[in-house]
Amino acid sequence: MSCCGPKTTLDPALHRNQKPSWIKVRLPNDPTFWSTKSLVTDLKLVTVCEEAQCPNRWECWSHGTATFMIAGEKCTRACGFCAVKTAKPDPLEADEPQRVAEATRRMKLKHVVITAVARDDLRDGGAEHFKQTIEAVREVNPTTIIEVLVPDFNDRDWALQMVMDARPHIFNHNIETVERLTPLVRSRAQYQRSLTVLKKATAMVKGVVATKSGIMLGLGERYDEVLQAFDDLRAHDVTVLTLGQYLRPSPKHLPVIEYVTPEMFAEYKEIALAKGFRHVASGPLVRSSYHAADFRPELDVLEAIEADVRAAKEQA
Repeated sequence: MSCCGPKTTLDPALHRNQKPSWIKVRLPNDPTFWSTKSLVTDLKLVTVCEEAQCPNRWECWSHGTATFMIAGEKCTRACGFCAVKTAKPDPLEADEPQRVAEATRRMKLKHVVITAVARDDLRDGGAEHFKQTIEAVREVNPTTIIEVLVPDFNDRDWALQMVMDARPHIFNHNIETVERLTPLVRSRAQYQRSLTVLKKATAMVKGVVATKSGIMLGLGERYDEVLQAFDDLRAHDVTVLTLGQYLRPSPKHLPVIEYVTPEMFAEYKEIALAKGFRHVASGPLVRSSYHAADFRPELDVLEAIEADVRAAKEQA
């Protein structure tokens, strides 16, 4: 096999503007979908499911799960792939952490994902808001696995420490693409900085966290570059990986260069597992939070959850 990978990575019959048969989304036909949508509206919450036009929101909401996006729906960065609007953000809402916690309680979530837009307008990048949300969820639901999907906080260690002091069980920060394409794809973000953030987060809690990252395929990356990204993530203590197809949100965003076949996604998964990742979700419609609860955290993370429960009982 050449360094550029198998010739079957791209079906030449597929035009970049014509989606292949395997990119399909089922419309909602489950009442749970509508009850989840009603709950999100009632509590005035924002979900990345809607803001990022996630193709799986119908399925996830039908299962009563959602990824909450805190700190507003206006991002300070203009990444070439992202559907979230770029604008001057609104002030943080002080009661938002409690509203997210109430949503996890009502939905009886065993696994909650909390993410946010980039808030470069804030000195801490929104880190304190993340911390408050994690703590609010844990107070209401001490057994819920808490996953955070965070920006890079401009590599401010003290801001990252705020988040890690709140002890999320899963720490997720996406590198999004290979190193060569990062300047084109990610506004202000840096490939090496993202890797450093991932490694620092693990070190700050002495490894008592599952560290996760994700890559979009179809932006023009080469096979060898994808494998190098796998190696880079493993070298920075990442144990959970998601791989999905980039889908263009609008004509103003970066074009799809190729649609990667399901077979190629399966091959990447096997390669990633062989390189030491504990869990890999790989497929055309996979996103960072897709079936997040399918991942079972390592034993040390489960021990951390048990410690939370014991602490809650002692305080009661």
